Amino acid sequence: MRDFLPEVLAVVGPTATGKTEVGILLAEALGGEIVSADCMAVYRGMDIGTAKPTPEQQQRVRFHLIDVCNPDEPFSVARFQQMALEAIRQIRQRGSLPLVVGGTGLYVKALLDGFHIPPAAADEALRQQLWQEAKREGSAALHARLKEVDPLAASRIHPNDAVRIIRALEVYQLTGRPISEWQRRQPPAEVGRVRRFGLTMPRELLYRRINERVERMIAQGWLDEVRRLLEAGYAPNLPAMRSLGYGELVQVVQGRRDLSEAIALIQRETRRFAKRQLTWFRADKQIEWIDASQGAEETAKQILQRLRSEQEHT
Repeated sequence: MRDFLPEVLAVVGPTATGKTEVGILLAEALGGEIVSADCMAVYRGMDIGTAKPTPEQQQRVRFHLIDVCNPDEPFSVARFQQMALEAIRQIRQRGSLPLVVGGTGLYVKALLDGFHIPPAAADEALRQQLWQEAKREGSAALHARLKEVDPLAASRIHPNDAVRIIRALEVYQLTGRPISEWQRRQPPAEVGRVRRFGLTMPRELLYRRINERVERMIAQGWLDEVRRLLEAGYAPNLPAMRSLGYGELVQVVQGRRDLSEAIALIQRETRRFAKRQLTWFRADKQIEWIDASQGAEETAKQILQRLRSEQEHT
């Protein structure tokens, strides 16, 4: 079957659908290695709250783009794209199949669709100015400003997504061109032929899995993980420390929020995040959707059956 496999296999979709375990099962069955497409898995020391592959999982197959920088280091889409392309090149040299697995839609798109990344370096002074404006006026106000200069980017970015809004405004102010121009699709020659599978399930089940996973993460020591990061000197206003779940638990450590309240808030915001992920991936018509309700083994089996079916009809 290897002769009929795509050059890259991608497994994407909303959080809590079981992408990591499905990716591992496929890598084991097909002789592959996993390139993580998760914008939080890159940070060292942020393990529980990012649902990073466990040490046991990382012993089963080889992972790339995991633990590549510290929480106070900037990590951009451009850096991900460069590192992921290099990982894919090395995987192929070893005669293995690259599997791109993750739920960060912009990372997946940058890698598989090969669009240009803005060359503008981060301007810390400008970024801090925009963050102050976001705190003072709200991210929706910055989103309205973005809509004036780059309506296409604004249509793709949620009004509450301050990180991406600020980056888009930063690119526009530093380069004089909208970020949407930089993100125009280019021929994805560097990755080759890609087969994309998206994992989904009924919303009620997905939301229950999200709620249970947040509670499980807390039980596994997520709050202690946040406390250790703060004690290690990582500032609470770092982008990584403001990310989903971490920001709420920072407030708990600081005594500004009750833990039970934080858990409920994290569950709600994660459900909303999953909805935005699904909207993003649904726009990609190349994705073949798989119902992941029956668990990772059955989901991996369905994907393998589809690959074999294409082999039989080739």
